[in-house]
Amino acid sequence: MQDGFIEIELEEEPIELCNLLKVLDLAETGGHAKLLITEGYVAVNDEICTQKRKKIYSGDILHFDGDEFHLTLAPDATPQPRAVATPKPSTATPTASKKKRQKSGKSYTQVDKNTGRKPISFG
Repeated sequence: MQDGFIEIELEEEPIELCNLLKVLDLAETGGHAKLLITEGYVAVNDEICTQKRKKIYSGDILHFDGDEFHLTLAPDATPQPRAVATPKPSTATPTASKKKRQKSGKSYTQVDKNTGRKPISFG
């Protein structure tokens, strides 16, 4: 350990956060890694991260269990550009109305108001 952090060399980037935890032996299985992430035990770049498949690049800093990991790129690896999130254009029109489906004289809604789930019919 040097200067209070551990340096990790990535041979390819990006790597998904859950896979990185497995590779570093910080989690026993993929399910364990995903649980640690969703429970908020992992921070990326000084922010708690709950995205299991967050893309991790060289230059990122991972915090886990009191340790700090600085990620660098191996000398023979090719750096990849970071993906930039772009806002999706709205496809809904303000005048569109919700329609109910008619089947056998019964009306069915697309989503249950209480549970937010689609209803299932068995007959």
